[in-house]
Amino acid sequence: MAEEEVNYASVVFKTKKNPRSEVQKEEEETVYDEVKVRNEAPEQTADTSQFLPDKKADNNSCCCKVVVCSLVSLCVVLVIAIVLIYLFTLRDANQVNELKHNQTALLDENHNLTNLNNILRSENENLKRNVDNLTVKVGNLTRTYAVAESKIANLTAEKQNLTTRNQELETEKNNLTEQIKDLEMKNAVSVTQAQKLIDAYCPKENGRQCKACETGWDVFQSRCYAYNNAEPSKQRTWEEARENCKGKISDLVTVADEKEKNHVSGLSVPSEGLTEYWIGLRAEGGKWKWFDGTNLADR
Repeated sequence: MAEEEVNYASVVFKTKKNPRSEVQKEEEETVYDEVKVRNEAPEQTADTSQFLPDKKADNNSCCCKVVVCSLVSLCVVLVIAIVLIYLFTLRDANQVNELKHNQTALLDENHNLTNLNNILRSENENLKRNVDNLTVKVGNLTRTYAVAESKIANLTAEKQNLTTRNQELETEKNNLTEQIKDLEMKNAVSVTQAQKLIDAYCPKENGRQCKACETGWDVFQSRCYAYNNAEPSKQRTWEEARENCKGKISDLVTVADEKEKNHVSGLSVPSEGLTEYWIGLRAEGGKWKWFDGTNLADR
């Protein structure tokens, strides 16, 4: 019988995922080495084969069993490999779908962020414009405030001036009021004095026949003279005597010449050996002067 042989190639199944440890690799790899079966028995003669029919049948049966076992094992390995490949493919597909989903979510989020960024940029531009406008308004308000402050300062100064002027006017008003009162009093006195003068110069008992001087006064050279012989308790100073004369619309006498001097000397009445009275002459700066400022030596 011719030589029979069966050859088997080596088959290795590996996963395509992450590298694993050596132990796992050895567990996951299934290797079939080459199997070679030969019938090396020498050809026998017809006579010998006639005596060994059962032995040959046993050899053929063993070969078939080995082949069947190998095929079954190979099929099982193939099925396991296909299942593993399917599972890994399914896992990869799920991961791919998850990555696609994540990518889509990231793209949507990126789109939303882009829109938000655009909105924020627009708002930023609006804020910048608002800031510029507010800066201009603040500048205008600052200038307006400065002008207003200057006006307030001017108005304050003007108010102060008006207040001072008002006080001056109030003082002047008070002075005028006092002067008016004085004038009214003087006017009343003047009217009274005028009436007295009328009565003195033009007495009613004479039928209002007027004289050159009032009663009690002496006339000399178109001038009227009177001598006030006051009691010691009612005697006055030179200034008081002159004011008394002015109250009678007259003044202290001034002597213009020798005749008037003699006349004035004759008017005085001796009183306890004294013949003194005030006239319009007094000492000023070591010199005798009349109240009109002329020196005594000049007359």
